[in-house]
Amino acid sequence: MFKKTISVTTLALFYLLTTSSVSAKKEVNVTTTKLNDKIHMLAAEGGNVGVFIGKDGTFVIDDQFAPLSDKLLAAIKSLGGDTPQFLVNTHFHGDHTGGNENFGKKGAMIVAHYKVRERLLKGTLVKAFDMKTPPAPAIALPVVTYSENMHFHINNDDISIIHVPNAHTDGDSFIHFKKANVVHTGDIFFNGFYPFIDPDNGGSLKGMINAVDIILAVTDADSKIIPGHGPLADKKQLEAYGEMLQTAYDNLIKLKEMGLSAEQAKAKKPLEMLDAQWGNGLFSSDKWIEVVYPAVSK
Repeated sequence: MFKKTISVTTLALFYLLTTSSVSAKKEVNVTTTKLNDKIHMLAAEGGNVGVFIGKDGTFVIDDQFAPLSDKLLAAIKSLGGDTPQFLVNTHFHGDHTGGNENFGKKGAMIVAHYKVRERLLKGTLVKAFDMKTPPAPAIALPVVTYSENMHFHINNDDISIIHVPNAHTDGDSFIHFKKANVVHTGDIFFNGFYPFIDPDNGGSLKGMINAVDIILAVTDADSKIIPGHGPLADKKQLEAYGEMLQTAYDNLIKLKEMGLSAEQAKAKKPLEMLDAQWGNGLFSSDKWIEVVYPAVSK
């Protein structure tokens, strides 16, 4: 298993920091991981960014927080890319869409599932963190939306954007570069730790498991997988994550069907056996049960 490099404090920043406090973090740097000559993963403070560079233009997946846009763009240009021609949002959370306004003003065509546009248009509340986000300005909204899947054929690759219902949220998509054998999962996959699931915005644990299964079906031992959070992964790591989610679901659904509350379920320590491997991120199993219990259903 890979070495965990994401601290609890860093992960908490993804959801708890306002954009102004992110801006105040002058030490934030963008790190790049090369997957091949055209595709790179960028990491800073927020969800991992995917960058696909070629003669047809620069294709970007997610854009972190608004104050980091200039640093992200500088990193993209250092890799040979330019201002994104296409910008895909994997879901609506602000650590993945915070830069939409800045990149929209630079001419990026923003693409997302229609639920992402709806939530950005109306404003959102993530109850688990008591984080309210006001409606986004028009320039920050997706201008191309889809209900199921859509496809790009650029830079000598065929790219599928595949919606998976009611997983991390109700508007999640993952992106599959078919020729390159690369997948960007968005927040369907937190590599190495318990994931955040947003049941108040359509997320469910069962949906996360189903989404992982769909991604596994299009990957193989040579696939490179960009998770929403955490280091670059392979299929074995995604399989281990899916097995963890299934174990958690099997143990929690039994307690929920017994009528136990989240506090009562927590007292049973149903996920204690998973903590050593998965409890070193944003959540211990006790805290994760509090957050995810509403997302556990048939």
